[in-house]
Amino acid sequence: MAAAQGRVSEGAEGMDSTEGNAAHALPLPFRAATDALRGARLRPEIEVEQVRAPKKLAPYAYALEAAVVDDGNDLADGRLVLLHDPSGHDAWQGTFRLVTLVRAELEPEMAADPLLPEVCWSWLTGALQARGLSYGEPSGTVTRAGSHYFGGLAERAPASQIEIRASWTPREGMGGVPDTASHLIAWCDLLCQIAGLPPTSTPDASVVSLPQRRGPQTP
Repeated sequence: MAAAQGRVSEGAEGMDSTEGNAAHALPLPFRAATDALRGARLRPEIEVEQVRAPKKLAPYAYALEAAVVDDGNDLADGRLVLLHDPSGHDAWQGTFRLVTLVRAELEPEMAADPLLPEVCWSWLTGALQARGLSYGEPSGTVTRAGSHYFGGLAERAPASQIEIRASWTPREGMGGVPDTASHLIAWCDLLCQIAGLPPTSTPDASVVSLPQRRGPQTP
């Protein structure tokens, strides 16, 4: 993932679903929310870039992909999409929605833990709460999968992966704009936690990260 560490980069492929509109035609709350995402300062282990956003989920959308990179290894990666519907959405209970996918490879002993899905979901909600963020209507899934290799790939060791798919409604502040920068930082906290990196602040004894490991590789 080619991007400046700890900051959003933009390129020709980083067009959102409103690419046919001039920037001044975008709703002001959406422009403010995306400007905040672009200005967020992240941990140096995070590499993030803007990518093409989905076109059918909302009238306006903005998408980022990020990876936790340590010593040249991808330890975890994911995508965060900001959706905006100025008319509001009954299921969202608001005009903005954040949708995410986070994934990482697991050590065998972690993959076998029956409580792992519940723990991973608590990492998401805990990351938001730790940043003092208000949100509503959370929903999602935690999936773990195992791969065994055969034939020409038989020499590879079995691998397990955890995947979190989730969405939530960020509470809107002044001007109807949510604190998207803080939501992005909290999401990156989740990425780092699932990657096994220690928190940047004083560790909380109740917070447990996965052991550091090599993460998912791009197919």
